[in-house]
Amino acid sequence: EAHLRTAAAVAFLLAFAAPPVSGWRAPAVARQPLAIRRLPARPAAASLPRAMFSGIVEEMGTVEALGERTDMKLWDGSVGSGWELAVRGQTVLGGASLGCSIAVNGVCLTVVDFDEASGVFRVGLAPETLRRTNLNPSSLAAGDVVNLERALPADGRNSGHFVQGHVDGVGELVSLTPDGDSLWVVVRAPAHVLKYIVPKGFIAVDGTSLTVCDVDVAASTFSFMLIGYTQQHVVIPTKKAGQTVNLEPDVIGKYVGGGGGGGGRGGG
Repeated sequence: EAHLRTAAAVAFLLAFAAPPVSGWRAPAVARQPLAIRRLPARPAAASLPRAMFSGIVEEMGTVEALGERTDMKLWDGSVGSGWELAVRGQTVLGGASLGCSIAVNGVCLTVVDFDEASGVFRVGLAPETLRRTNLNPSSLAAGDVVNLERALPADGRNSGHFVQGHVDGVGELVSLTPDGDSLWVVVRAPAHVLKYIVPKGFIAVDGTSLTVCDVDVAASTFSFMLIGYTQQHVVIPTKKAGQTVNLEPDVIGKYVGGGGGGGGRGGG
């Protein structure tokens, strides 16, 4: 069988290699120019969409004001009331524009006004944001410091993890204990948030991307550690036991767990 296959292959090649029959001419075939598809030019970084955060805090800002306004213009041209937060920062205003997103303590918020000269920007706070996060008068006041981060460009480097800025709930600081040059932090979390927190998984605490150390289901707590550098650049060490922190478990874990029931959006 192998010999037959070899003979057939040789005959096939000889048929094409043999000189053409006298008077025979291969039919002309029209040559079509090769179509080259050019990829669209890559947009400049400044024009790329910004829709997510990394949990790598860019700076700590200072709350200038938090209060209810009664002169806010509504969609139909009428005037109504609503809550607004004013924060002073510098880095996060680089490339800022009206309508851009800035995470304040991990809450994705829309910039409604800003002044580059003073470094102050203003964001609106929806009722859901007031209810679900610590950006409310019972937890925040003028002079307090907050974590700030601009939204990432689509091709930006992510040194943390995928943070939406949609806070799921508020946790309570249980303890902050020094461990060498690090800080061991324990947080009590509500049940609908705790179920998505796993050891060595990601979590955003006040917008800071952190790795979970342990989870104690019986005590409804989880823990993480802050190295010396991080302690100097985020707000968590400035707080005391009993104060609140915004919590956003890893979004991948929520999707895998089918987390539609207890989640929610804390952003504006």
